[in-house]
Amino acid sequence: MIAIVIEGIGWIAAVLILASYLLVSMGRLSGTSGAFQWLNVVGAAGFIVNSGSHGAWPSTILNVVWCLIGVVTLARLWGKRAP
Repeated sequence: MIAIVIEGIGWIAAVLILASYLLVSMGRLSGTSGAFQWLNVVGAAGFIVNSGSHGAWPSTILNVVWCLIGVVTLARLWGKRAP
């Protein structure tokens, strides 16, 4: 059962990352928008779970960095909103 959940997380992560890229490519989102960053952070987190569970360490590390970049960008965006 856990293997099915982990695979589902991986597929959802793939959809989120692809959707974010598609939406930016189509001009529907900005690469610096919160929505784009959230899609990438959640997608990367899903890939961390999936690739980590499969022992795919290069992919896991890549997605840890990807996720951190998104979190830092979201923090900066949040800081710009504060008065």
